[in-house]
Amino acid sequence: MAEELEQNAVVGIIGMGDMGKMYARRIAAAGWKFPYWIMYSVEARNIDSVVATYGPSTKLGAIVGGQTSTKAPEIEAFERHLPNDVEIVSCHSLHGPGVDPKGQPLAIIAHRATDKSVKLVERILGCMQSKFVPLSAAKHDRITADTQAVTHAAFLSMGTAWQANNQFPWENPRYIGGIENVKINLTLRIYSNKWHVYAGLAILNPSARAQIRQYAESVTELYKLMLGGHRQELKERIYAARAAVFGRREGDLREELLLEDELLDRFSLGDKPAHRVKNNHLSLLSMVDCWWKLGIVPYDHMICSTPLFRLWLGITEYVYRNEELLEECITTAIDDQSFRADDLEFTFAARDWSERVSLGHMDGYREKFEKIQKYFEPRFPEATKLGNEMIRTIEENLSSRKQDL
Repeated sequence: MAEELEQNAVVGIIGMGDMGKMYARRIAAAGWKFPYWIMYSVEARNIDSVVATYGPSTKLGAIVGGQTSTKAPEIEAFERHLPNDVEIVSCHSLHGPGVDPKGQPLAIIAHRATDKSVKLVERILGCMQSKFVPLSAAKHDRITADTQAVTHAAFLSMGTAWQANNQFPWENPRYIGGIENVKINLTLRIYSNKWHVYAGLAILNPSARAQIRQYAESVTELYKLMLGGHRQELKERIYAARAAVFGRREGDLREELLLEDELLDRFSLGDKPAHRVKNNHLSLLSMVDCWWKLGIVPYDHMICSTPLFRLWLGITEYVYRNEELLEECITTAIDDQSFRADDLEFTFAARDWSERVSLGHMDGYREKFEKIQKYFEPRFPEATKLGNEMIRTIEENLSSRKQDL
């Protein structure tokens, strides 16, 4: 029966956004007909209404899943609208449509299904050449919140601050070279995508709101310490966070993930200045402070990490495990006024994004996102090309370094 089911299996995809198209192209190219497995690839905010429309007519013996980035509303919709005899096997590619899925994590959520059905879905998705990660829906949402929600909030806030100061950072020597290239390229990468991808994760994921709120609080509290000149208190807090997040545990190699400035310097949208401009890196300090306050150890979720998260973790690790650079951040934060205006706008931005998420207003999120998106839009083609090259190069570098260990 299992062999007969597999031989006759065809795949149906509901939703043809960027991710739906990526799945459709690869599954079709692998020879599967386009329903024993039906995949919903729609916005998380629309999943209930779409499943309500099509779900009740699902044929006997079908397997249904979704590719939304937040599983709580998806599973609720399936349980509410699908016939009881329909099996549920969902998935989620933990990367965007512009990233090669080969070797990337692909979550498999066997919510209500036999082992045979799960294996069929895995066989269908084998064409992605991704790494399957079996998870429950609740575990998936917690991990994606840990690895994506706050990371997105940081980049969204950076873009908002630059727009508020009427800055194109690649035209400012303060934001060119090394770590700054990651900040700029990934900020533009996020704003070049569709707003609902990030809104759905932030607002509909039950684990995300508290984390985004804590990030805003960490930004605010660290900025106040900088503004008040409280060097010792700032240093103690930064080092406590470093011990919690980057402290070594028994059997944990904690090798450096990615980064050397020399590698990152080649991915710049502007001309590198003759001398590196010192930065207090409030966005990075706040990220580690947030992880510390929430008890998150990001290394625990590396199996489900996105390329964007690995880069963000890489540059935070780069700062925190370099004693001289970390001390430079503290000294710059207390003694250098160069970034005060930028940091003020960044603090405002982090708090505003947190407030919009807490209120749960999709329209408010969209309005702000698209306003910033329009500001940076002229540079998206160049930034996307450069960002893809940066991610590919660094991923290859990481892979080769792991093989050498």
